[in-house]
Amino acid sequence: MISDKLKRKYIKLKEILKKYESLLVAYSGGVDSSLLLKVARDVLGKNVLAVIARSETYTKEEGKTAVKFAKKLGVRHKVIYIDEFSDENFLSNPPERCYYCKKELFSKLVDIAKKEGIRHVADGSNVSDLSDFRPGTNASKELGIRSPLKEAGLTKDDIRQLSRQLKLPTWNKPALACLASRIPYGTRITKDILKKIEKGEKYLRELGLKQVRVRHHGNLVRIEADKCDLPSLIECGIGDKIGKKFKDLGYTYVTIDVGGYRTGSMNEALSS
Repeated sequence: MISDKLKRKYIKLKEILKKYESLLVAYSGGVDSSLLLKVARDVLGKNVLAVIARSETYTKEEGKTAVKFAKKLGVRHKVIYIDEFSDENFLSNPPERCYYCKKELFSKLVDIAKKEGIRHVADGSNVSDLSDFRPGTNASKELGIRSPLKEAGLTKDDIRQLSRQLKLPTWNKPALACLASRIPYGTRITKDILKKIEKGEKYLRELGLKQVRVRHHGNLVRIEADKCDLPSLIECGIGDKIGKKFKDLGYTYVTIDVGGYRTGSMNEALSS
């Protein structure tokens, strides 16, 4: 059961969505946007369109999962391709990299909404995002993107609780982030680096790890995982296999971050 406070937030979310009348949801398949899409469908019915963006910075697996969930909900959806590699602002990887990505994505979504006669475009941003460095928020504001989860006062924990109550399969899904977020600011982004990161994280998940990040630092890789999973990474035999896998991917040094997984760890360098 959810608390009365969370029930009030849930009711507020539905009231906000009802006022939109029609909505295009920027749908990634993650915990936040899945809840948003589900509640939007419940409130607005056929007046909801989910747009799933595919690019070099997100795995094909996540794109397929997002399409499958949209179909299961019975929500009309479109898949579009975003080419970040045509933008030097993205490739040079400055601290405001996310601004340029979001600007391109949201600009396309706004255009689609206009052509479809849809009144609003929304993303899955929530209150918990306010505590992290997110330059993409500026692009959202510039283009008038709505964030109903944030407007309703929902935190990440709230969203997981509601998702569980609504029996959404995403309620305990690990946090998602684009693969470029694993690369230090100032290090040029290449397709080769992104593929190494994707293959490395896929391998670690196949070992049974759920929340992992492969942080690229030139010829050194820094692996983040939930703290409770850290001991298993260095067990006799397992550590050797991980080391070999990442050296096969092209890394000279393979390290385990004793701080464990945390959102936006690459931003720590900005304040050091």
